[in-house]
Amino acid sequence: MSLTVWANHELRPGARELFYDSLARLGCRVIQSAKSSRSVLTEGESDPALAEADIAYGQPPLRDAVANPKLRWIALSTAGYARYDNDGFRAAMRARGTVVTNASSVFAGPCAEHALAMMMCFTRELPRYILNKAGPREWNYAEGRYSLETLAGKTVVILGYGAIGQRLNGLLAPFRCRVIGVRRQPRGDEEIEVVPEAEVATVLPLADHIVNCLPDTPASPRFCGGAFFAQMRRGACFYNIGRGSTVDHAALLRALQGGQVAGAFLDALDPEPLPPEHPLWAEPRCQITPHLAGGHRAQDESLVRHFTGNVQRFIGGLPLLDRVI
Repeated sequence: MSLTVWANHELRPGARELFYDSLARLGCRVIQSAKSSRSVLTEGESDPALAEADIAYGQPPLRDAVANPKLRWIALSTAGYARYDNDGFRAAMRARGTVVTNASSVFAGPCAEHALAMMMCFTRELPRYILNKAGPREWNYAEGRYSLETLAGKTVVILGYGAIGQRLNGLLAPFRCRVIGVRRQPRGDEEIEVVPEAEVATVLPLADHIVNCLPDTPASPRFCGGAFFAQMRRGACFYNIGRGSTVDHAALLRALQGGQVAGAFLDALDPEPLPPEHPLWAEPRCQITPHLAGGHRAQDESLVRHFTGNVQRFIGGLPLLDRVI
């Protein structure tokens, strides 16, 4: 089967060559868009060359994707797909049989590890000692020895129990944590206790740690707002590796300043980049990483292997991994 692949995701050197070589071995012709970009956070620019493609890889413009009936598969290079998650786009793809996949399995592991690192950071009070080394260098053995916590046996609530949440649950297994998932609609086959989003208030008071993995959907803006933080057990910690739009940051700041939330570790914010003058930067109970959770040194190579593995499945008539439509 001879396929034409259009791509507008600009890969790093090494991964780029792997992309072209792997597709050539599969007999595919590649069209690299002249308007390619490394930024996956914004929609790609319109490109007439997309009309030649059987497969679109990257972030194809929504209007172009709908207008090109030759497209048989859209392979998104991100885990998030908010701009494509609407009834009109879904209906158009289903009507002509176009498959849509994302790359959630590429990012699930790094995101889960980042979340665990965040949790361990607060549990063992590492920010305090990093600042101490950079500042007063006090040897506060007697005070610090008995203030540390452990993660063992704690209750962790994961908002958005998808690929990242499932991987995080696996990483937490050695700590014998009670893990409770929150989903828009539980499927019933989850390996842990799961409640629907409408019942999130029933589990918030139970949690020592709340990890937000929620995607950007029409139902999720400011899901974690003032009422949400007020329902948390006082002194619990909050983490965000989902989307920044799912958190009311002003409400979170008030909850941190009032002691309702003991600490927050945020990887996704709104807006991004977070302006240097934003008060969350100055809040001592809040730690920030600049949207790094899904990243790692071999990220682009992993994306290429995920996509080209799916191309092999597509050619062989097998179900594609990470299908969302």
